[in-house]
Amino acid sequence: MAWREGRKRGGGASDDLDLPLEDRTGAPGDDSSAAPGEPSERPNKKPVKRGVTRRRRRSADAAPRQSRKGKRTGRTRSMLGRAAYWGAVLALWGLIGGIGALVWIGIRLPPIQSLEIPKRPPSVLILGVNGATLATRGDMGGAAVAIGELPDYVPNAFIAIEDRRFYSHRGVDPFGIARALVADIFHRGAAQGGSTITQQLAKNLFLTQERTVTRKLQEIVLALWLEHKFSKTQILELYLNRVYFGAGAYGIEGAAQRYFGKSARHLTLAEAAMLAGLVQAPSRLAPSRNPAGAERRAALVLADMVELKMIGPAGAKLALARPAHAIKPPAAGSVNYVADWVMDAVNDLIGKFDQDIVVDTTIDPALQAAAEHALVDTLNAKGDKLNIGQGALVAMTPDGVVRALVGGRDYGDSQFDRAVDAKRQPGSAFKPFVYLTALEHGLTPETVREDAPIVVKGWRPENYERQYLGAVTLRQALADSLNTVSVRLTLEFGPAAVVRTAYRLGIASILEPNASIALGTSEVSPLELVSAYATFANGGLAVSPHIVERIRGADGKTLYGRAQQQLGRIVDARYVGMMNSMLHETLVSGTARAANLPGWQAAGKTGTSQDFRDAWFIGYTSRLVAGIWLGNDDNSPTKRAVGGGVPVEIWSRFMRAALAGTAPTALPAVGDNGWFNFPAPAAAPSPPAEVASQPNNRSNDSGGIDSWLLDKLFGRR
Repeated sequence: MAWREGRKRGGGASDDLDLPLEDRTGAPGDDSSAAPGEPSERPNKKPVKRGVTRRRRRSADAAPRQSRKGKRTGRTRSMLGRAAYWGAVLALWGLIGGIGALVWIGIRLPPIQSLEIPKRPPSVLILGVNGATLATRGDMGGAAVAIGELPDYVPNAFIAIEDRRFYSHRGVDPFGIARALVADIFHRGAAQGGSTITQQLAKNLFLTQERTVTRKLQEIVLALWLEHKFSKTQILELYLNRVYFGAGAYGIEGAAQRYFGKSARHLTLAEAAMLAGLVQAPSRLAPSRNPAGAERRAALVLADMVELKMIGPAGAKLALARPAHAIKPPAAGSVNYVADWVMDAVNDLIGKFDQDIVVDTTIDPALQAAAEHALVDTLNAKGDKLNIGQGALVAMTPDGVVRALVGGRDYGDSQFDRAVDAKRQPGSAFKPFVYLTALEHGLTPETVREDAPIVVKGWRPENYERQYLGAVTLRQALADSLNTVSVRLTLEFGPAAVVRTAYRLGIASILEPNASIALGTSEVSPLELVSAYATFANGGLAVSPHIVERIRGADGKTLYGRAQQQLGRIVDARYVGMMNSMLHETLVSGTARAANLPGWQAAGKTGTSQDFRDAWFIGYTSRLVAGIWLGNDDNSPTKRAVGGGVPVEIWSRFMRAALAGTAPTALPAVGDNGWFNFPAPAAAPSPPAEVASQPNNRSNDSGGIDSWLLDKLFGRR
């Protein structure tokens, strides 16, 4: 019995091995110790082998999982299919649009002209208002020079500074365009250009200088055509023999003769670098007019050549140590400053021309001669005593027609045009923009402000004679050029408001909106300042100064004719009258009392910059506006030359000659007695003393149409 019980017990154990693990050990909550005969809480389960159970469970779960996965795969394939479909549709429409754009551009392309280099550049005859010849230009071009006849560093200099990927692109350089865009963004303006040498050649050969998207697209198409038709060497040779170098010089040979008196075949490295640097801005960087700027640009060219391993550092160092110098042209009159400016204007107005042209200008030869004599004779007599080396004079009608322009003391000594290109501090000649801002914000000429010492963040502006008058009217403060009052007004209405006023009247130079702008610390050119004052002389209308009236071809056909432009009112007539009354007082009892113009009602403002470096006077009548600047090119101080001295003397001499035989007329909105011709409003109360220390504290902004223009054009700050 024992043996059978043992066998039975052992058989039970053996059979238990085939049960699932949970059936052997008991599931959680299973009372495995229940007594025989007691019912178990767990329902009976049919013993199943472990492997079979798991396979069945996996089989049971497999069907729904595969179904869900199939649905996801189907959706993904559907989305990819739609994306591929619409991508193909968009690509097709893009292709159609691109082909259409190419056809549209091709239809508007100019006819492909002959690429032969002319034997000489066309001549330019420059005439005055009465048809008299002022000057001729265009006789400094040379014959074409084969690129193989030039030293290697000559073409390399142009490639380095203008198109360093010239040999690797096919007419258009996407990398160059991207680089230019990045530079433009970080410089917040047109810092660089992305045009290749081939694009520049296409523009010079076939297109105008207009800045439009259509012209740029045409330039790209023509560049691709040039690259297809010509080799790189041919393109570079055409470019060098066609590009404009300023001062009427076209082509590398003409430029070498014009600036250095030699053939392009004999250019030195320094001279080649200087010519290559001119292409970016030939008018501004011409070594005959701006030698310092030309040298700085040439240094950049040399640095790029070293970077590209076109020359060695030793060669660049030698060229920097011995920079190129333009030859001195024969002595000539001041009309050559006019001719240089006209040539720059012609290049902007009609671009490249291949025929002789005649340019009709606004210059009056008699007034030009009077301006030259007034400036040069006075400087010859008093310049050395006061350490005044240079000067400039600009005269124009109140509507912006330039009648005379003298860019320096002697064109033979220096061709730099100080009337157009020089930027100098205007000093107190800038104050009319401060006072106009105050008037447009509700003040009047009779408003009282305090002339007393003032401190602005450690800066202590002082009056010229370091004397203070206490409570004064704005009329007296402007006439006597009181610095503290100008600073107080600037702080009262904000430097930004003053800057916006100056921009609105035609100032184009960069102005810093800080407290010192009240005293004219930002630099401007004489041409800018004179054109801004012209707005007062014409009653408040915008002014766009110009010198070219018409350009005609050799066959008499008009290539350019200036259209009459109505630029509209930018200053309310009421404020113009107030300003003319105040600026008239400057000549009656203020800093310009030495002005002598019998019979004429005139107005103006003197200006003297810090340490007597610049002396200005801008004055005007209802017929003519003229501005004088005196100083030194190296910015060294004069011997206490002030705006009310020699500049007023030169202005008076010129204006007497210019207005001789002309019937005097009154300034806009000013009566015969020299005062504003309608009753002045009640004087506005003087602001509290603490206003001077709060630049953003402003009066009620009620400027009528002018206030609206401020909002629309410049915005409020």
